[in-house]
Amino acid sequence: MFAILLTTTSFTSDSGLKIAKLKYGGGGDWYANRSALSNLIRFCNASLGTTINPEDEVVEIGDKAIFNYPYVYMTGHGNVVFSPSEATNLRNYLKAGGFLHIDDNYGLDKFIRLEMKKVFPTLEFVELPFDHPLYKQPFNFNQGLPKIHEHDGKPAQGFGLYYEGKLVCFYDYECDLGNGWEDVGIHNDSPEKRLQALQMGANIIQFVFNN
Repeated sequence: MFAILLTTTSFTSDSGLKIAKLKYGGGGDWYANRSALSNLIRFCNASLGTTINPEDEVVEIGDKAIFNYPYVYMTGHGNVVFSPSEATNLRNYLKAGGFLHIDDNYGLDKFIRLEMKKVFPTLEFVELPFDHPLYKQPFNFNQGLPKIHEHDGKPAQGFGLYYEGKLVCFYDYECDLGNGWEDVGIHNDSPEKRLQALQMGANIIQFVFNN
C-alpha cells in the first residue's frame, strides 16, 4: 500500500500527503511538542520541495486511519501502554510500509522499549551506524544524531527496528529532536541547534519518502 503511495506521489498540492502525531494510552503526554510537526513540515516544504499538508494531524494507535500516513511521529515523557489490538494495528501498519518515528522527550525509554516488544516480540532495537543513509540525505550528519538537549549528558543515539531487512521504526534517544522543531523561545534553543534538529528531521522525512 505505502510502496505505491510513495513511488507515485509527485508532492504536489493535489497529492494530499499528510503526516501525523501518534495518540496512545497509558497517561503519557503524547501531545507534547505541540508546534513541532507543523514547523518540520514548513521546513521540509521549503528545503525539500515537498508539499506536505500543514495541518496538525493526530491519529490514534488503534485506528485504521493510521494507514493514511506514511510517517507517524510519537513523543512524550511518561507512561505508554499499547493494548493487544493497538499493537496489532501498529504492527500491520509497519509491515505494510508505514514508518514510526519515536522521539524520546526524556523519560520515554523504559516504557517504549517494552511496548514495542508487543508490536514485534522478536525484534530488537539496533543502533544505526553513522554512515546510515538516514544521516546522509540531504543533510550530512557525520557523527549521527545532533545533541539538542542535554538531559542526563549521555550521547544522542539513533536506534532502529528492521522488519524483513527494512527500517520501519527510528527511535532517537537522548537527543530531543522534536523540542528543536518547536516554536522559537519555547526551549530557548540556539538557532544552530534548531537548524540541526530541523535538518535531521528533514533527513528522516526524505528517507521515508524514498524507501
